[in-house]
Amino acid sequence: MYFCNLKCYYIYKNMKQASESSNKRTRLYVLLSALLVVVVAAVTSYYICSKAMAAERHARYAGIMNIAAERLAKTISGLEMNAMNEFDEVEKHLDSPDAVIAALESKANLNPEVRGYFAAFEPDYFPEKGKWFEPYVHHVDSNAFEVRLVGNVRHNYFKSPWYVRAKQSRESFWSEPYYYYDGTNISGHYTTFVKPVFDKAGRLACICGADLTFEWLTKELRRIDDSIKQNELLNSHLFGSDSDFYSVVLHKDGSSIAFPEGKKVAITEEYVIRDLEHGKAGTIDMDINGVPSTVYYGPIERVDWSVAVIVAKK
Repeated sequence: MYFCNLKCYYIYKNMKQASESSNKRTRLYVLLSALLVVVVAAVTSYYICSKAMAAERHARYAGIMNIAAERLAKTISGLEMNAMNEFDEVEKHLDSPDAVIAALESKANLNPEVRGYFAAFEPDYFPEKGKWFEPYVHHVDSNAFEVRLVGNVRHNYFKSPWYVRAKQSRESFWSEPYYYYDGTNISGHYTTFVKPVFDKAGRLACICGADLTFEWLTKELRRIDDSIKQNELLNSHLFGSDSDFYSVVLHKDGSSIAFPEGKKVAITEEYVIRDLEHGKAGTIDMDINGVPSTVYYGPIERVDWSVAVIVAKK
């Protein structure tokens, strides 16, 4: 009887230990399952949140890029209108060289953004002026301007790309960026709004132009950036703070035309170059001066350039 009771005791004890062990395993499985659910939920939440942050970031900076492009286009359109008024004055005063110069001077001081206006005449249009006659009214500073005759054998404007293109197309356009040097204070990097002007007989009289400097374009870009950064609505963040940004103007070959000091951008990727050439918008991740960044780029209406917003990645 004693051995029977002892046997039953050990059987009971083993069953109890097995039950407790089973309960521990069950609790462990429940704990691990709960932990797995928490981890999955956390990973899912992180994934969803990161996607939402990326989408919000993309929408914000793509929007800022579009706003910068629109404001640049509006400014450029205004410059074109002012230039057209100047060119119309020249067209009305083709009677004599002096009348042309007076027409150029009449409105030059009304548009300080333009470095200078010129009228490059066809060879011997005014016989007394010879082959080259190109009066140029340019600003010396914000309040003063002067007149110079810049056409000569050294500056044979008949071979200049803008002159050849205007003569062939008979349309107005913005020239390719270029560097002009003559050893004077008007030397520098320019882009020019060009328009052919015809006399009453329908003959090409001259090619008129309004010069803009890269320095002015850089200042205008900085003014637009500052205006956007001060706009609370444009800089509202759904997911906290984000990186700072700056803008550059890109040529269709990927080089920078206007950019903040020390922040020049050069893009060489072929698909981006194709986008710039065809006036398409897009993004690219790349190192800018050693900083991993995202570049949001898009076309500027009326010109063959694009604006790009550069944002450091975090």
